Formats: sequence, C-alpha cells, structure tokens
Amino acid sequence: MRIALLVDCYPPSKKSAAKLVQDLAQEFVTLGHSVLVITADDSIAEPCHIENNGPLSVCRVRTGQIKGANKIQRAINEISLSRTIWRGAGAFLKSHPCEMIVYYSPTIFFGALVARLKKLWNARTYLVLRDIFPDWALEVGQLRKGPIYYLFKSYERRNYQAADRIAVQSPANLDYLQNRADVGAKLEVLFNWTASELPPKRPSTFRSALGLEGKFVFFYGGNIGVAQDMDNILRLAEGLRPRREAVVLLVGEGSEYNRVEAALRARALGNVKLLPSVGQDEYLQMLQEFDVGLITLHPSLKSANIPGKLLGYLQCAMPTVASVNSGNDLVQVLQESGAGLVSLNPDDLGFLKNCLMLLDDAAMREKMRVASQRLLLERFHVRSAAEQILRSVTDHI
Repeated sequence: MRIALLVDCYPPSKKSAAKLVQDLAQEFVTLGHSVLVITADDSIAEPCHIENNGPLSVCRVRTGQIKGANKIQRAINEISLSRTIWRGAGAFLKSHPCEMIVYYSPTIFFGALVARLKKLWNARTYLVLRDIFPDWALEVGQLRKGPIYYLFKSYERRNYQAADRIAVQSPANLDYLQNRADVGAKLEVLFNWTASELPPKRPSTFRSALGLEGKFVFFYGGNIGVAQDMDNILRLAEGLRPRREAVVLLVGEGSEYNRVEAALRARALGNVKLLPSVGQDEYLQMLQEFDVGLITLHPSLKSANIPGKLLGYLQCAMPTVASVNSGNDLVQVLQESGAGLVSLNPDDLGFLKNCLMLLDDAAMREKMRVASQRLLLERFHVRSAAEQILRSVTDHI
C-alpha cells in the first residue's frame, strides 16, 4: 500500500510530533509499505522540495513560520496551510497518488487539503488527533467565545469531517468527544507511540557541560507553553530549594519560554536551568543521563492529554513524576504500571512529596525503570500503532 503522512513538522524539526511521524513512517516501511510524507517547512528556498529515499519519500512545502511565530502570524500561516501546500506541491501530488492518508493534529487546518486529496486519490483517511483545539485554549483562558473561537471551530469541524476514522490518545478523550455528532461514530483510541531503539550511548557529557556533577536532576523536555502550566514547575522548584542536591532542568521551546526565563531571574531560582530545544538524538542522550522525568498539565484542561514526552521517558527507562488535570488517563496509566508517581494540579504539596520520594529512594527508582520499559513495550510501541492504523482503515472500507 502507498501511504501519505501529512504533518506540519518533520525532522530535522525538534518537535515531538516530528519524531512521532518519523517513527510511524519508518515502521510502515518495515511492514512493507511505501510512504510519502507531506510536511510544511519554512526553511527551504524553493516552493517544494522532494527527498527520495526508496520506499520513504518526503515532500517539503515552503510555508510561513508556524512554530515560534507570534500568535497572529502563526494563526495566519496555519489557516493558509491547506492552500499553501496545494499551491506548492499540487502538481507533484496529482502524479503521486496514495491509497491512504494519515494526518496529524495539531494542526486543525489540514481539513480542506485532506478532503481534496481524498477525492483525487480515492483514498481512505485517518486522523491522529492529539490536540483538541480550540477547546483547550478556551479552557485555560487563551481564547474567549467570540468570532475567532468560532472561526477555529469551523476549521476543526472541517478537519474531522475529512476523516474516515479519528484516533484520540486516551479513553478520556474518547468520552470527551463521542457525543459530538461530527465525530462520535468515527472515534477510536490510539495511544502515542515510539520506537524502542535508542541511539548509541556516548560517554556522559551533559552533567559536566551543565555543571550538574553530583546533582539529582529532574528533567522536563518539550513544549514550554500555556497548556503545560509552567508555573507548576516554578512552584516545585521553590519547594525543592532546601535540597541543594536537587536541580530542575527544562529543555524545550514554546510561547512561555521568555516568561519562564524572566521568572527564573526575578525569583533567583538557581536550582533551575532553562535550555532551548535540542535535536532528537541529543535529547535522548540527555534522558539517559538524568534521573527523573517531569510532566505538568494545566488544571483547567478538560480533555485528557498523555504528553509525547512520556514516551521519551519510557524509552530511556526514566521514572516519571506527573502533575496533571483531573480526569486525565495518565493518572491510571502511571498508577497501574508502576512507572511513575502522579498527583492532580494544583496539589503543590503532592507534587513536591512525589519528587522527594524518588529523590530519596533509589530502590523505588530502579523498580520504576523496569516498569517503564515494560509499559513502553506493552502499550506505546510504534509497531502496535502502525498495525492498528492499517487494521482500522482496512476494517472500515
């Protein structure tokens, strides 16, 4: 089968979505299929650039900046995605049909393009839905119910309508969406995924380079944004001040990066280091060196979100401490698997106690490392995801 994968970022992008789709593309190839990745790229000079790598090809289309742009410019560029990709790559896509289209959200603005390609190719379509936008932005106060919100809702509906199947990342998301007439009959749960293989481990370098020798490092990697409630991490760091051996390391990018940077200076939080995002191999090397992975989600979120950063923690056998919104499936996942400890945001004391428990109990950390590896293989491996997508599309033809 020839499969198109549509995503707004792809390596060398450092975003977790880029890595997820890359792992999925390579797994489809391993299973004997040919894959065409279609992706936005604001760094290329020509309107469309094709990379041919045997059964895995990448079609990069020049777009305006999305990641890292200000909110207004990002909205304009994202709204234009379907039109921009068709203008840049339409001629190529017409001559390279696929039987199945797997597209990834975020973004919500692929609906028009997917509908067009679906009709052109007579293809089946599968939406991997990982971001229930604009609802989450409304829940955390980033949007109000008004013209902009309802404009985004119209694009969201178009994105859902283009899909034959819609895969949410948790049972709680299934409950959240199943009563909507435009999606309910199409829904299924597809957990996030990753490959189990790690890059060859190099001699330890990050601790010395960052001045962290002899420190116990709580690591947070990924999006530094509103939905993650970075103030939760700052409050945790305040609570960890008496433990001089404990350090919080933040690595990533997002809309809150500059504010967090300013807050660290204003509060003189010397036990926190903030670094920009790094490439995927370097990121995984970091995870193999440090001690505990952190997850935080805004307490006002109504939808469940099992962040992609959990996959890196599991892949590197790292214990996890999470502070998440009520009703999030991550609570059950961590509690049942034994791969980490979890509390509900804004239970600051619970979050701090869980961190201190792992700081002081080496035997518990070792048990969680073993549990993390088991959880990855049983629930979050890319082979399971690829086979489920293929089976689901085939079963619903």
